[in-house]
Amino acid sequence: MRQFIIAGNWKMNLSVDQSVALAKDIVEISKEIKKTSIVIAPTYLALSKVADVIKGSNVKLACQDIHWQDQGAFTGKVSIDMVKDLGVEYVIIGHSEQRQYFGETNETVNLKVKKTLSAGLTPIICIGETLDERNGGNLESVLSAQIKGAYQDISKEEALNTVIAYEPVWAIGTGVVATDEQAQDTQAFVRSVLQDIYGEEVASALRIQYGGSMKPDNAAGLLGQKDIDGGLIGGAALKADSFFAIISAAEAQSK
Repeated sequence: MRQFIIAGNWKMNLSVDQSVALAKDIVEISKEIKKTSIVIAPTYLALSKVADVIKGSNVKLACQDIHWQDQGAFTGKVSIDMVKDLGVEYVIIGHSEQRQYFGETNETVNLKVKKTLSAGLTPIICIGETLDERNGGNLESVLSAQIKGAYQDISKEEALNTVIAYEPVWAIGTGVVATDEQAQDTQAFVRSVLQDIYGEEVASALRIQYGGSMKPDNAAGLLGQKDIDGGLIGGAALKADSFFAIISAAEAQSK
């Protein structure tokens, strides 16, 4: 049975003090959660202080991106060793906003995945199609290319230490959400691509999150689908009560 993983991507929100306060609230209300992995991804500036807050708790720390080089003239970027030293265990890679605004490609995603795995951390690999791509009948080709690109030259053993987050771009931050059936159909396709690459054993073990306006009122339906193993949460992760409601929905369906 795959364990649910609920990850909050705070994006470019909250001051350091606000991030610390939110982390404290999440730690406090999540103490009794036993069967669901909880991950939060504050801004780089807040990582250190949030790490202190969650130390020893069941809440794990993620960062929102890394560079694939160890060091160098890459203004504004951070390396995997820098964030690992702060206690980061997960790295979000290939988010649609990185692809759309900052030139992320399938090739750079692959480089970041390899670097993250080499450091013993877990990449959360984001994939997803735009509305034009879905309506144009290109959903499967786009997702297939993103998955195969991300996992290029990644071994079966390494793949098992990854998480995929399927996020339809048209549903991120828009309030629009895929129906339970749409989400399940696409997540099943994603798992089928993984099966083509690695075989059924790896594909059935790897966790695939759904992202894209998952909220307390739709979480249970989405998480009840066979191939949805959690959520990568944006707006609803910025308040402890709404984030915890999604965590609770996952915990209620865990076995």
